[in-house]
Amino acid sequence: MDSAVSDAAAYGVSPLLDEEEHLQPWQTDRTRAPIATKIVVAGGFGVGKTTLVTTASEITPLETEAMMTQASEGTDDLTSTPDKTTTTVAMDFGRITLDDDLVLYLFGTPGQQRFWFMWDDLTRGAIGAVVLADTRRLKDCFPALDYFESCGLPYVVAVNHFDGSEEFDEEDVRDALTVSPHIPVMIMDARRKISVVETLLALVGHALDVTPE
Repeated sequence: MDSAVSDAAAYGVSPLLDEEEHLQPWQTDRTRAPIATKIVVAGGFGVGKTTLVTTASEITPLETEAMMTQASEGTDDLTSTPDKTTTTVAMDFGRITLDDDLVLYLFGTPGQQRFWFMWDDLTRGAIGAVVLADTRRLKDCFPALDYFESCGLPYVVAVNHFDGSEEFDEEDVRDALTVSPHIPVMIMDARRKISVVETLLALVGHALDVTPE
């Protein structure tokens, strides 16, 4: 199958549904071959990557959340996320079917610098990436922007709006991040599925425009 499934298997993730979970049309009709693609969700620490994957996934998502301990003091900045008690130490994995036959496999990257060595493996075979940003700490998404610019992987910027944070429009964010005009910038809420789906569709459309083959 698609490289996304192979990657999932390599990380111990089964692409099959549990018996209780809803079967998609392409799973019950052998004449319908789904278009399976891999998407990476990246960004800074505590920006909402796990939330996005969990919100979008039609299967029980794989999460590698670990409790944060005193060992992370001075390394992980909790100023903007004081209630955060866990962190992703490997990856998040989920799946969503769009338009019946378009299957997106979502791979969330860990945000802390000490786990960046995993990014090359997680992005292999992906058609594009969603770079999540928090307007209270935009600088945290610069490493992800630099990474995808350097490797040439299409990406969109999605501002995850947190309760109580100041709202900015897309062009303000684009200017602050010096993002090229052709790259979509979205304002979204990672807790709302329709908002997440709109962001994923924007990425798929952008990836097709940049690499139509």
